[in-house]
Amino acid sequence: MATESQQSGSWGAGRIGSYVDRLGPTWLAGAIAAGPATMASLLVAGASFEYALLWVVVLAALLGTVGQYLAMRLGLLTEAGIVSVVEEHLGSFWAWVLVIDAVLAAGLAQIVIMKTLADVSATITATAGVGVAALADPRLWGVTWAVILALGLAGGGYRLAEVGAKVLVSLVVLTFVASLLVVPIDPADAATGLSPEIPAGVDGALVAAGVLGGAVHITLLTMQSYTMRARGWTERDRDIATFDVVSSMLVAFGVFSLAVFLVAASVLPEAGVDPATLDEIQAAEALGPIAGEHATWIFLAGLLGAAVSTLGGNTIVPPYLLADKLGWDRSVEDDRYRAAIVGFALISAVGAFLEGAFFELLVLMLAFGLVGTPFALAVILYLLNDPDVVPETNSLWANLGGVALFAVAAVLAAEFVQDELTTVTEPTSAFVVAFAVAMTLAIVGLAGRYARERIGSERMSERDG
Repeated sequence: MATESQQSGSWGAGRIGSYVDRLGPTWLAGAIAAGPATMASLLVAGASFEYALLWVVVLAALLGTVGQYLAMRLGLLTEAGIVSVVEEHLGSFWAWVLVIDAVLAAGLAQIVIMKTLADVSATITATAGVGVAALADPRLWGVTWAVILALGLAGGGYRLAEVGAKVLVSLVVLTFVASLLVVPIDPADAATGLSPEIPAGVDGALVAAGVLGGAVHITLLTMQSYTMRARGWTERDRDIATFDVVSSMLVAFGVFSLAVFLVAASVLPEAGVDPATLDEIQAAEALGPIAGEHATWIFLAGLLGAAVSTLGGNTIVPPYLLADKLGWDRSVEDDRYRAAIVGFALISAVGAFLEGAFFELLVLMLAFGLVGTPFALAVILYLLNDPDVVPETNSLWANLGGVALFAVAAVLAAEFVQDELTTVTEPTSAFVVAFAVAMTLAIVGLAGRYARERIGSERMSERDG
């Protein structure tokens, strides 16, 4: 029987249609990438700096595609989860570093996105004029959603909620895309935003890191090998896997990002929205030109759907990594794995008790995730260039793309951390700086190991020669 990648010999409409029917792993990553955090970062970027960060938005889609392509190659070539590959070829220490890095980033994302979901649920209830005061309390909604998430994922009944959430997200994305036809966007003015510069010091660095972090978050990179294993893809399915990456990250996520950013940059500054106090009701004004009086409801529904679908995908990532490291079966049939999912889902309820505006916290969360991303990229590049790990090492172009992604992520993360140094006496900033130092030391140690191995290999070759 022919494999998925062998079923058709040409790139005709039939083959593309067949590929669309089988799209999978990266679309799950893309659904998480196009979540409330990325939407918030794009809205804040447009409201704060108009078109100045357009170059970051474009770069995020391109580099997000590169990142998922590299993660996809590693998964296909090794046919194993990334943690077990690291454990086998680099050792248990480096596997734990990767697990801790990803769990911290995913854990913060889980808590902040739950706060978003709880706040939006309470806002919808209050806006609808429901007479029960308790239903306008985000804390109640946070606990409720955490229990629903735990029961749904542990029992395998989450699929219906996820499909409904994606319908709501799609509605908002289509509305933003339609708004592009109505909103007066000045092409010449927008083109000035393609010049690479970070405006406004601290705030600009934070927002830029948030925008890029939405596309190359460590969660997206580490989950790729597991979702492909669940689909049963191997090296023979390279064509469909590549199509999956390009169609989801470059096309779908790229269109989503550009549409949200351009509409926000055109509408929100003109509406006099203050980026420092931006909330969900003010952000909904971006859809005013196309949705009119229904803009608030459409935006709130889409934000709620994005939070639900993102939480569903994000919740399974840490349990996947822990199960891979500890040798558990990555199935709810394994009580240990199921307990990890339930525990991680329930912990997210803490988010509903956080103080502050969730828009600001979402941007901060993505920026924090970007700090942990360069290490994951370094691990992936290391493994893809080791012939003992993969039968086909990276091409020159793949390495150039990977190095460019690493460099951009590292620079924007460093800009963000540098700004956090100005408030390092505060607990949150101190944690970010400590995390950045630890990840930097890990990258240096990994680079030193790679250099020693290469030098040793070259000396052995010279001796044998």
